[in-house]
Amino acid sequence: MADRGCPLEAAPLPAEVLESLAELELELSEGDITQKGYEKKRAKLLARYIPLIQGVDPCLQTENRIPGPLLTAATAKPQKSRATNSRDERFRSDVHTEAVQAALAKYKERKMPMPSKRRSALVHSSVETYTPPDLHSAPPDVTTGLVEHSSYERPQMASVRGIPRGHGRNVLETADGVPVNSRVSSKIQQLLNTLKRPKRPPLKEFFVDDFEELLEVQQPDPNQPKPEGDQMAVLKGEPLSVGTNGPLSLLAALQLWGTTQPKAPCLTALDTAGKATCTLTYGKLWSRSLKLAYTLLNKLTSKNEPLLNPGDRVALVFPNSDPVMFMVAFYGCLLAELVPVPIEVPLTRKDAGSQQVGFLLGSCGVTLALTTDACQKGLPKAPTGEVATFKGWPPLAWLVIDGKHLTRPPKDWYPLAQDTGSRTAYIEYKTSKEGSTVGVTVSHSSLLAQCQALTQACGYTEAETLTNVLDFKRDAGLWHGVLTSVMNRMHVITIPYALMKVNPLSWIQKVCSYKARAALVKSRDMHWSLLAQRGQRDVCLSSLRMLIVADGANPWSISSCDAFLNVFQSRGLRPEVICPCASSPEALTVAIRRPPDLGGPPPRKAVLSMNGLSYGVIRVDTEEKLSVLTVQDVGQVMPGASVCVVKVDGAPYLCKTDEIGEICVNSVATGTAYYGLLGITKNTFETVPVTADGVPVSDRPFTRTGLLGFIGPDNLVFVVGKLDGLMVVGVRRHNADDIVATALAVEPMKFVYRGR
Repeated sequence: MADRGCPLEAAPLPAEVLESLAELELELSEGDITQKGYEKKRAKLLARYIPLIQGVDPCLQTENRIPGPLLTAATAKPQKSRATNSRDERFRSDVHTEAVQAALAKYKERKMPMPSKRRSALVHSSVETYTPPDLHSAPPDVTTGLVEHSSYERPQMASVRGIPRGHGRNVLETADGVPVNSRVSSKIQQLLNTLKRPKRPPLKEFFVDDFEELLEVQQPDPNQPKPEGDQMAVLKGEPLSVGTNGPLSLLAALQLWGTTQPKAPCLTALDTAGKATCTLTYGKLWSRSLKLAYTLLNKLTSKNEPLLNPGDRVALVFPNSDPVMFMVAFYGCLLAELVPVPIEVPLTRKDAGSQQVGFLLGSCGVTLALTTDACQKGLPKAPTGEVATFKGWPPLAWLVIDGKHLTRPPKDWYPLAQDTGSRTAYIEYKTSKEGSTVGVTVSHSSLLAQCQALTQACGYTEAETLTNVLDFKRDAGLWHGVLTSVMNRMHVITIPYALMKVNPLSWIQKVCSYKARAALVKSRDMHWSLLAQRGQRDVCLSSLRMLIVADGANPWSISSCDAFLNVFQSRGLRPEVICPCASSPEALTVAIRRPPDLGGPPPRKAVLSMNGLSYGVIRVDTEEKLSVLTVQDVGQVMPGASVCVVKVDGAPYLCKTDEIGEICVNSVATGTAYYGLLGITKNTFETVPVTADGVPVSDRPFTRTGLLGFIGPDNLVFVVGKLDGLMVVGVRRHNADDIVATALAVEPMKFVYRGR
């Protein structure tokens, strides 16, 4: 034993040294190192912490000895007084030595490995039953530095357990049941317990609470509003009347106006300065379309065989600034009995949206793309100089359709195309909320019926002028500005999007200069023009008889409509001119408000409780409250169509009159399928609504529109949202547009950071 009066004591072993000792014993027991190597490494670990005392292994005395002069100086240094509550460190060296020697001697004799992190999984059961030793209930006897050994035996096991609470002495065991003493030995005990404890709790402990919460079924609120009205009936629109004096088909109209009215203006394109760059006449549209059809059918060959056959799909790749060539390409394909697939111009080789379009082109079997010389020069190129292959796109051949690249047909040549029947006329792409792109097929009979229904609903007449701000390649911009306009020999002024960004008032200025009778816009265009109209004194909108708001199905478009009317009513705009409409890629035009001179009822507004709407119930409220949604009607059902509202979830049962559901349409003038996708086609285009008794309401299928709404007074259609924007939280429904509008209503320049 060392002299108790010597002030030079050994410090307690750090945790990392104790852990290294345990690992060293494990390596020796497993044969990873020799006995000599083990003793050398152990000496290096322990020599600097254990003083030179009798009985210690001689190998520990060979390193880190303290020189005599230092020891003398240390003994001569006066002792400092210790606080009464501080730990007494004077007797730790001999106690620590005895504890270490007891543990090491026992393990050296038995050659058993100490617990380590690699064995922690095997002793999980002992961890759960382990009780930490109460180190403060039995302090060691400072007069001797020792406590008595326990007289009972413990089973031999490879884990370390402390003496249960309440034991009279602080007697601990090592992993082999060897009793050791003192507070210093408790550190070895804690280290070994740490080594054998798993790094993390069992996997089940992470999920118990969450799993129980998931099993909890949310109970409906007993006070929530419920529909109380009668079951709605199918609403039928006015009969579709086909004029006897007009052309019987779209291609017949193109030939008629191209040969009898060749100088009549068909389409005027503007540049970014607002100047007319090109005016396409009906004679030019007919001759160029005929030339393109002849080239497609007779001049494109592969291995002496025609490259294209009737019914093949062809991609139309034209920028939004070139409506003239797009129109020629569209009618050229119809004359050649090919199916045009209008798409956006790809900007980069790896554009994410372009990949989805590539999937559509591949599923449609597209092998040829039509474009202009200017557009092709702007496309990304491969090292060979040809148009690059875009990521996800099928291999395509590119045909430039500018005049010099086409072949004039013989004078007696005329295509045999007939734009009637169930064959596909064109394919319009649609992007779902998940980002996938599908193609909606529109048959020739549907195309003709849509033109006839729009002509009747909007009262279009020959030689009228229409100002179109929308994308002419799809949706209402295509139906009004490219198809129905040709049916009625109208003149369309196309406003490019780039011009609207520079001059938001450009469409209003063109309405004034061309004395346009109709205009096709979105609520955003009305909003932008309001911000830019200050200082404009020469604006007059008295020529307009219809201002068609294409996104009238958006419930928040009413604010733009009301604000636009308040500003421009003093400049000739009549209230009855504003005509919101509702449409979808699947059902085409669903409803449109008619002016009074066309037999339309007065406009209606509905102030609805937002709380009721969240439960799918219609409850009329007052405008003074902030928790209401004010919506405007989107007009009457289209001519020749039948409309009903079915429940959103489950089977297509008819809704009650005060219940929100999905609007379904039965009409010839709707899309027919998702191209190549039979499964989702049946669910969307072949829905059979049933009564509460399960009786079908019609022997003809309905098309789901994706619009959520109800039928209001005067048989007017109201839309409160879209199925794609529906979010269900618990048992309540919320519209994404409502959340966006709420965020914008709190002065976004002050509270919402840009881009957040």
